[in-house]
Amino acid sequence: MALPAKPIALVCGDDDLAVKQRAKQIFADWSAELGGMDHETIEATVGNGGDVLTVIGKLREALQTLPFFGGGKVVWLRDCNFLGEDRTASSAAVTETLSELAEELKNFSWQNIRLIISAGKVDKRKVFYKTLDKIGTTEVFSAWSQDDKDWADRAQIAAREAVCKRDKDISGAALGELVVRAGGNARQLESEVEKLCVFTGERKKIELADVTTICTHNKTAKAFALGDALGDRDLPRLLKRLDEELWETKFDKDKSEIGLLYGLIGKVRAMLLLKEMLREGWVKDTSDYTHFKNQLERVPADQMPIEKKFNPLALSPYVLYKALPQVKKYSSAELVRAMDVLLRCNQRLVTSGLDEALVLQQALVQIVASGAPGTA
Repeated sequence: MALPAKPIALVCGDDDLAVKQRAKQIFADWSAELGGMDHETIEATVGNGGDVLTVIGKLREALQTLPFFGGGKVVWLRDCNFLGEDRTASSAAVTETLSELAEELKNFSWQNIRLIISAGKVDKRKVFYKTLDKIGTTEVFSAWSQDDKDWADRAQIAAREAVCKRDKDISGAALGELVVRAGGNARQLESEVEKLCVFTGERKKIELADVTTICTHNKTAKAFALGDALGDRDLPRLLKRLDEELWETKFDKDKSEIGLLYGLIGKVRAMLLLKEMLREGWVKDTSDYTHFKNQLERVPADQMPIEKKFNPLALSPYVLYKALPQVKKYSSAELVRAMDVLLRCNQRLVTSGLDEALVLQQALVQIVASGAPGTA
């Protein structure tokens, strides 16, 4: 990416890895362009309003201190966490000080001086952001969202680039599994690639077995693991995964029994749709991931549901690929019945006072146990 044309650069967003990398690149390039040895980095991660005022004081001092050896100077306010909407950023003293700083930056003489501010999410309604956006260059890096249709493709591109940068290659199946395990977390994806490259040593190609051996699951991938146990019709593993997930709901406010149920509904729905795609001949059973992915690209999009949650093509290709052997374990009638069991499970979770874990366990046993009666 090109260097910012203006002397101030705000690099922000919830993709913290991309933010750090871009800010680091700008700092290095500006430092080389201006020369000199007086470039300065100010750590801007704070815990309270008093710390914010201290950091801003250091920034003012850094901008007003001329380079000792002449030439130019780059100042990097790094990992700033007080430009968002949290309590620290909203205090009257911080708001007033940032407004004063914005006015100072607007009137500052930027000859041979450059300022980089790297931050997480910022509040674009505030005077400070609006001023920087006007007098400087603003670059926003958003994290991959699994609500985006192409998040998996973007993650695969980033992972393959990270692997190639380390002079290695990765198989299609290994790449798909890696993305499923890391989910939309770019920082974890980069970390897992580093682990894989160290683990494989002198070997040039990373295989699926390497990923399953060394890579960890993030929260999203653990939800996939629950669905995979259901798809594999492996009741002991399914109940073990369910127990693990239910335990985590006690400590993670973003997790709930209903959330787990909706994930399972999504898994069964995907298997049912995949089974229909196989029946229609749009895709064929294959053990070659690349071949399967190519088949998906030829599926007539106008034959797919418009609503994303009903459209199998909106899923990661690798998730569908992993479901290929799983759909053989269920008949179409069993999958339809499974959706009915999960629907009634949903009703019981919402309307009854029964123990949530017991309700989920009963539903999963009904689905997985061959020939079990379809009553709840």
